[in-house]
Amino acid sequence: MEQRPHNQLEPEGNDRMVPEHQQPEEERQPSEKVNNFLDEGKQYQQVTEELKKSMQELIDLKFALDESSIVAITDSRGKITYINEQFCEISKYTKEELIGKDHRIVNSGLHSKEFFHKMWRTIGAGEVWKGEIRNQAKDGTYYWVDTTIVPFLNEKNKPYQYLAIRYEITERKRVEEELQKMMVKIIDVQEEERKRLSRNLHDGIGQNLYSHLITINRLLAEMDHPLLQQMQDEATELIEEIRDISWELRPSVLDDLGLVPAIRSLLNRYSEHYKIDVIFECVLNRRLYVNIEITIYRIIQEALTNIRKYAEVFEATVTIRETEESVRVMIEDKGAGFDPKQEHRGVGLFSMEERARSAGGELSIYSTPGKGTRIIFEVPN
Repeated sequence: MEQRPHNQLEPEGNDRMVPEHQQPEEERQPSEKVNNFLDEGKQYQQVTEELKKSMQELIDLKFALDESSIVAITDSRGKITYINEQFCEISKYTKEELIGKDHRIVNSGLHSKEFFHKMWRTIGAGEVWKGEIRNQAKDGTYYWVDTTIVPFLNEKNKPYQYLAIRYEITERKRVEEELQKMMVKIIDVQEEERKRLSRNLHDGIGQNLYSHLITINRLLAEMDHPLLQQMQDEATELIEEIRDISWELRPSVLDDLGLVPAIRSLLNRYSEHYKIDVIFECVLNRRLYVNIEITIYRIIQEALTNIRKYAEVFEATVTIRETEESVRVMIEDKGAGFDPKQEHRGVGLFSMEERARSAGGELSIYSTPGKGTRIIFEVPN
């Protein structure tokens, strides 16, 4: 007698029981489908919870940012699409007055067009820009902000909006301005003292020595004596040393004729004394303010001293060019160079930086070991 298949149940009525291997998949494995559905539900719940957590973190970050910073968001054209309360408080503008405008509404006029062109080139290329900007509030008062602008990029790596995060630094800039004024006074006093000492050496001691030399020469004309010859040589040497010291302190040509003749005279003496040829290129057809001329002269003088001491070269270049917006000075050599990050800044570099700041200019130093050094000083017109 044929045996009934295992696990088969007795059919009811006229229905015949279908063998297990012929049953539909959804009837054979109902528990698997339920389990998959439950797993998908758990995954959905997990994703939902993670999204809620991420959203809460973003909300917390936005709150922290709004509470601590001056925040603005602009579109790719620079039109303001969002600002926080701190932006309104410091600028004295309402949100309605700011939304849809660009940041020219708070432009103080201090910074040059090139300053903002560089900023836009940087963020337009998808890079973060950092800098300090002076803005003007609605009531006419000025305020300074330390600014970081972060571009948000689309799938084509092009910025579609910009996030600007700012911190007010008005008080810090005020203190810096006071310190700069103090430094200007110190440098002015120092230069006046140099000028006085230079005149005294040249017109006082120098002239007295020259009178003694004339007397020695007259005695030598009447008698030939080794001691007189020695006195003549020593007096001549002393006069030359005094002239050099007087020149280092403050060359009279700088006051009498101006910067360019003073630089030419400096380079001639420098090349003669140290056997280093200096190529001088100058596009400057007018006198500058006295403090600017002195600053440029001192920076060139100090840079050439460093070249003589450390560069190990026989040639250098000095360039002065005037543009519509600034006067640019560059001193360059192809010598030993140094690593600006590792090298300790000596008195010479510190002096150049302080002089540059006191004149309202900017000093940049570029150097690579074995390739040379380039010093650039730029001061606005």
